[in-house]
Formats: sequence, C-alpha cells, structure tokens
Amino acid sequence: MPPKRSITLTQAELRLMKVLWARGESTVAEMVTATSEEGALAYTSVLTTIRILETKGYVCHRQEGRAFLYSSCIGEQEASRSEVRNVLQRFFGNSRERLLLSLLGDDEISPDELKRLKEAIAETPDQVEEEV
Repeated sequence: MPPKRSITLTQAELRLMKVLWARGESTVAEMVTATSEEGALAYTSVLTTIRILETKGYVCHRQEGRAFLYSSCIGEQEASRSEVRNVLQRFFGNSRERLLLSLLGDDEISPDELKRLKEAIAETPDQVEEEV
C-alpha cells in the first residue's frame, strides 16, 4: 500500500515540485541548479525535501547506475485542486459560495478578472444533484 499523501505542500516542497513539473525526471543536482535563480539551495536540503515528497507520495524515483532520478507522481493540476479543496474545507466550511464571495469581495480584483469570472460562471452548466 502506498504511503498516504499529505494534503498540502510547503513552499519548499512546491518549489521542487514546480521544477519536476517543468523539467520532468531530474537528479537532485539538476534540481539544485534549476532552483539557483530563486536563491541557492544546498544539495542536502533538496535531497531531504525530495525524500519528504516521496514519503508523501508526490515524488517517485528510479535508479540509473548510481544516480537516482526523481519524477512527479502527481500532476500539477491534481496538486492544485487538492490545495484548493484544503483551503475550501479549512477556511470556508466546504462552501464554494463563501470562497467565491471572498474572492469577489477582494479589493484587488481587476475588472478584467471579474469579467472572466462572470463569464466562467455563466458558461458552467447547471448541475442538479439528485438524492439517492
């Protein structure tokens, strides 16, 4: 049985997941290099974080010679949906309406963003839940 995945990713974990989603299969050394523009990470820090991600079920590895090649086991869209579900549950009592109203009430929303949201809502098919 695979290990149970954690619901959320820390900032450090997300940073490495973004590398794996963008680059695909990578060694720890390649991930260190790929993250160097955002601020240098130590090899051991990346290795520790990758091992945590593997334990959580987000990352898989295979061995090629002496090198371990790591890849994501979870797609970016699946991970982002999981994060949204977590925020929805923790802060909004699983109410999508409360979440959306919170977003719409944000003073920083631009008129273009608001227009796109309205269009997306208008295009969403009505789904009526039937009681079983």
